[in-house]
Amino acid sequence: MLSSEQLKAVRKIQIRTSHMVSDLFAGQYQSVFKGHGMEFAEVRQYIPGDDIRTIDWNVTARAGTPFVKRFVEERELTVMLLVDASGSTHFGTVKQLKSEMAAEMAALFAFSAITNNDKVGLLIFSDHVELAVPPKKGTRHVLRVIREVLSFTPQRRGTNIAAALEHLSHISKRRCVVFVISDFLDSSAQRALKIANRRHDVIAVVLDDPRDQSLPDVGLIELEDAETGERLILDTGDRRVRDAFEQRATEACRERDRMLHRVDVDAIALRTDRPYAEALLRFFRMRERRH
Repeated sequence: MLSSEQLKAVRKIQIRTSHMVSDLFAGQYQSVFKGHGMEFAEVRQYIPGDDIRTIDWNVTARAGTPFVKRFVEERELTVMLLVDASGSTHFGTVKQLKSEMAAEMAALFAFSAITNNDKVGLLIFSDHVELAVPPKKGTRHVLRVIREVLSFTPQRRGTNIAAALEHLSHISKRRCVVFVISDFLDSSAQRALKIANRRHDVIAVVLDDPRDQSLPDVGLIELEDAETGERLILDTGDRRVRDAFEQRATEACRERDRMLHRVDVDAIALRTDRPYAEALLRFFRMRERRH
């Protein structure tokens, strides 16, 4: 049962993201994410010039006159949202937590999908799959997805992207559009992402906070790893400490970007202190140019 505060948050996200879908992303989602292959539509009488390979010989034999099969592009997609609920996503120092931004992204992609009559499914994961919601259509289903992402309390704090992608491979035999929404603090995800991207269209939605990259000068502070519980005392008043932290964070970011590039996974880089509309529009434009 959701609290009144959580219900307000769901409603707020619904209003904001549905407006963004209709105002900013109308048409772009459909042009970027298309169905794969062709599906049968109907049979009709043969017209001179039709490809003889499309003749339906069974119907032709029964009718005594040539009929051909007509196919249309398969439009319907299944969109899977893989949302990281590990300890590191419950962190944010500016406008919102990473987990709150993850909920907004899930809502935005879900509303875009149902606007185009696509199905939407959800996997919430930490270092194992915590919750799986099968793909369905409709606004009511999307609201359930948003509620789950906003209110779900994970049992564990670690991150295992590979476990989520492996679970997806067992439950989805058809090609999907897969949004992996995470801060990607998982150095072992490369092989799983590469395998998944062969079958599906995988997009990495990368969540960052400015304090992931740099420390303020506030003297002695105690830091706790949100996933392992390990604690560390740092003197942020020491310039060398701040520089070393920033250098390690920058290199970790570069390695994450290189890893996604190696497995040919497109990435949408988001930060909790910046509006996300422009980053999403850049992604859609990039995809449109590629197509």
